[in-house]
Amino acid sequence: MRIVVNGQQAFGADVLKALLERGEEVVAVYCAPDKEGGSPDPLAEAAREAGIELRQPESFETDEAPGELAALEPDLMVMAFVILMVPERVLNVPTHGTIQYHPSLLPRHRGPSAINWAIIQGDTTTGVTIFWPDEGLDTGPVLLTKEVEITPDDTLGSLYFDKLYPIGVDALLESVDLVRDGKAPKREQNEDDATYESWCGHDQVEVDWSKPVREVHDLIRGANPRPGAWTTVEGEEVQVLDADRLDDDPGAAPGEVVEVDDERLVVAAGGGAIAVRLVRAGGDKVAAGEFARGAGLAAGARLGA
Repeated sequence: MRIVVNGQQAFGADVLKALLERGEEVVAVYCAPDKEGGSPDPLAEAAREAGIELRQPESFETDEAPGELAALEPDLMVMAFVILMVPERVLNVPTHGTIQYHPSLLPRHRGPSAINWAIIQGDTTTGVTIFWPDEGLDTGPVLLTKEVEITPDDTLGSLYFDKLYPIGVDALLESVDLVRDGKAPKREQNEDDATYESWCGHDQVEVDWSKPVREVHDLIRGANPRPGAWTTVEGEEVQVLDADRLDDDPGAAPGEVVEVDDERLVVAAGGGAIAVRLVRAGGDKVAAGEFARGAGLAAGARLGA
């Protein structure tokens, strides 16, 4: 099949490399435009190194976009980590249409921050979905799903890089085979099970120490490393990164410092405590205990509003 890869970043680059390593005919790569003064996108670099035609449109919402894609005579477009919206009149150009990767078990966690929200909302399983995109946001028919466990210690970083990233590459390759063999299903999503969450950003990840300790811990894990859950210390923002959940109630008010040792800063939350091990303060990552001593924090101090 004549394949077009559309995506960006390291995930897109690894999908392209995996397709090429097994001899697929990739006729072009679409990638987000380079940012002025920034580093080249890894997918764009991989396309250049492989000598594959690289296209970096600002938008697919142009009159020319369908014809420009059609000129490549593609059989399939593979979308790997795409942020530009692609209208159906472009998606439907390839002979077999377009397939796309999404890091959740659709229809749960539609939207751009699916991995963050799965952890923050306390899910114990998630996965990847390869689907047939349409005009909606993550609403098209499902081709294939792969499920993974979210362990109590998983963070955004570990869940993505250790689990959803590698199985996502494999799932796209498997899906390409299913399309080639004429065995790729199109299972409609059940709208009754659908959820949508927008971006997980700074405003969504302020720590509320009065929440149950499990919810506080899930928020910290789901925002680590980005956007970084945060609290305030004497009015200054501090990001809370690595942390452990302690289920024994220390009998202190939420947000109260319970203990400071060589490495940790232990803070009371609803029904338990959070043992913070790593923070980011002033742009630098530092062991929480070291930060606390430098900031003059001791048992009885209060964090947050």
